[in-house]
Amino acid sequence: MTTDLDTLVIALYVKIDDDLAGSARLPGRPPKLSHSELLCLAVMQAMLGFHNEARWLRYTRTHLRHLFPYLPGQSGYNKRLRAALPRIKRIIRVLARDTDFWHDTVWITDSTPVPCGMSRPTVKRSDLAGFAGYGYCASHSRFFWGLRLYLVCTPAGMPMLWALADPKLGEREVLAAMLEVDAEMIKDRAGLLLISDKGFASKTFERSLSEQGITLLRPSRKKEVLRAGEPMLKKVRQLIESVNDTLKGQLDLEQHGARTAEGVSVRVAQRVLALAAAIWHNFRTGQPVTRSLTAYDH
Repeated sequence: MTTDLDTLVIALYVKIDDDLAGSARLPGRPPKLSHSELLCLAVMQAMLGFHNEARWLRYTRTHLRHLFPYLPGQSGYNKRLRAALPRIKRIIRVLARDTDFWHDTVWITDSTPVPCGMSRPTVKRSDLAGFAGYGYCASHSRFFWGLRLYLVCTPAGMPMLWALADPKLGEREVLAAMLEVDAEMIKDRAGLLLISDKGFASKTFERSLSEQGITLLRPSRKKEVLRAGEPMLKKVRQLIESVNDTLKGQLDLEQHGARTAEGVSVRVAQRVLALAAAIWHNFRTGQPVTRSLTAYDH
């Protein structure tokens, strides 16, 4: 089957529409741009690399009228997209459930910076004050102001859990909170293996994971005895790095352009949804590489 952005969006539209079929309709006139169309529009924006919503809507009016007969104005699109954050989170989970990756008992986790400002004046006047903070990016050997995206995914790259947090918060603290929120999901996976880096090292944390039925596999720290499974860890760890690289390189995670807490949250969710949608569609159409976005980014 030939895959392109149009076939992905049509398949995604049908999937979202089926998921919404059983939900109660809100009172009042139905919107001219349906909820399914709105999420498909958001996925296409992320895939095609449009950071500016005004430019994106001008592009869609010229090139995508065959898919979206009605398009809102910039303020209407922005308002509806922010209000759709809970639904975006739900659809990410729905897409994951519709693949074999949902049953994987090996998860990989890491965090990556999401910069929200590059200058001191921006930091001082930003509406993100109190939500974002300063952190250190070891891969670039520099400090940044913004948030950290914590991602738990399968080796194939399918997002299972994700969260945004202040960089000053400890990695173990954030991951523990994520696992606590989705405790029921963890219980359904006996013998879950969680692969992380050295930043999650802690006897107390590992004991807590063990009580939940999770085995933590991480590199050994200095002066620590070589841990079981470590020889194969380097290759597996590269998988989460490549997933982060997909989010940053092809989906422009660091170019989100948001200036409010709601804006950052929904624009990051928009990119996680685009990644999940591509993996889901590649899996359903039998593509050899499930995390390839090449067919959809033009």
